[in-house]
Amino acid sequence: MAESMRQTILIWSAAMIAAAIAIGQGPSDQATGQPADQAKSTAKGQNKGQAKGAPRNPAQSPASQPGPQMVTPQTYPIEQVQAGELRFTSQCGFCHGRDAAGGETGPDLTRSELVAEDVRGDKIGSLLRTGRPERGMPAFELSDADVGTIVAFLHDQKTKFEALGGGRRVVDAADLVTGDATAGRSYFNGAGGCSGCHSVTGDLVGIATRYKGLALLQRMLYPTAGRPDPARPKVTVTLASHKNISGRLASEDEFTIVVLDPAGKRKTFEKDAIKFMIDDPMSAHFDQLGKYTDNDMHNVFAYIDTLK
Repeated sequence: MAESMRQTILIWSAAMIAAAIAIGQGPSDQATGQPADQAKSTAKGQNKGQAKGAPRNPAQSPASQPGPQMVTPQTYPIEQVQAGELRFTSQCGFCHGRDAAGGETGPDLTRSELVAEDVRGDKIGSLLRTGRPERGMPAFELSDADVGTIVAFLHDQKTKFEALGGGRRVVDAADLVTGDATAGRSYFNGAGGCSGCHSVTGDLVGIATRYKGLALLQRMLYPTAGRPDPARPKVTVTLASHKNISGRLASEDEFTIVVLDPAGKRKTFEKDAIKFMIDDPMSAHFDQLGKYTDNDMHNVFAYIDTLK
């Protein structure tokens, strides 16, 4: 059972990634039955004056466009760049990625207008020392030499990425919002049954502010992943003596079930000696994966993305 559960998790994870790719790509030209040039022309016409919440032409994704070009091209000694890479990785890499192209919570700095407009640290330096607390970026106490190495590394990375051509290196949050939010709301409150467990004025308030892009899609499709962790399923065990023991499910395999009692102690029971019932609110999400059409998935995600 444990191995089966691990395989199931891997399958759902792969499905989530595939869904992200499908949502990011949106409908293809072939699906419209139009030649590519005609389809693009039609899409462009539809996006002009487009109503808020209507599906967006994926060809206009910001992530597909090149980032801002360096205003003042700059070069730095390789030793300074290498020192900056070490300093950046240790100080900034967790949020912005080791290559400065975006990480867990920080944006892609190789597409940053501030970096593009910086001249030898005149903008990057002050940002490092003051931070942006409102966005979760702390201020750093760095020497002029350390700031200089980080500046050198960032400019070197930006130059390298500009030379690659094309703009897309990650799945931008805007790539995923290709559905119709109005249709998504109808599905959420109707056929999808989502409003039976969730409330846009309760647990989903600000959901699209707390999670963005892939993280939001992951939370929607496979909510057992991510932070904070969802509550563990509830389980009620009935012993041969007819005594009931309730708690949170800690683990389960082919032969045993482990329950966390209210005091947090783990209790293991042999399945063939008990009866048990598991109440897992997350199971509705797993069932929903088999019911979504592509359009349903796109539309619901577009609707959830409006709940900021």
